[in-house]
Amino acid sequence: MTTDPRTGMTVLDEDACWSLLGSASIARVAVAIAGDVEVFPVNIVVDERTVVFRTGEGTKLAASVIAPRVAVEADGVDPARGRAWSVVVKGRAERLERFTDIYRAEDLALPSWTEHPKQWFVRVYCDQITGRSFQTASA
Repeated sequence: MTTDPRTGMTVLDEDACWSLLGSASIARVAVAIAGDVEVFPVNIVVDERTVVFRTGEGTKLAASVIAPRVAVEADGVDPARGRAWSVVVKGRAERLERFTDIYRAEDLALPSWTEHPKQWFVRVYCDQITGRSFQTASA
């Protein structure tokens, strides 16, 4: 990890990125489709350096698996340390269809915000992960 002495911004290494991403339960999935960009909030879990989320039928599912690439972004803050972070995963998304993959995903600790049925699991395979950490502004 390297820190810019002017800004205090730290570029996180891959292990630190995965560790922080693993602590997040909420992220955003961004996709470019049909000439526009869509961003969707999702509950996530990290599974062996992939990101898994669950969704129902609709735009999020279609966009995630049709788009050739997706980005997943999560962030967080540690008020006690006065540090914030942001991690971005770029890669391809795949709807899980094989029973063994679905059963594995069902065993993951994947929270949900809603009671709305979300019958599909999507796994994002990482091509690139980047992250930053920085000191928050004092109140």
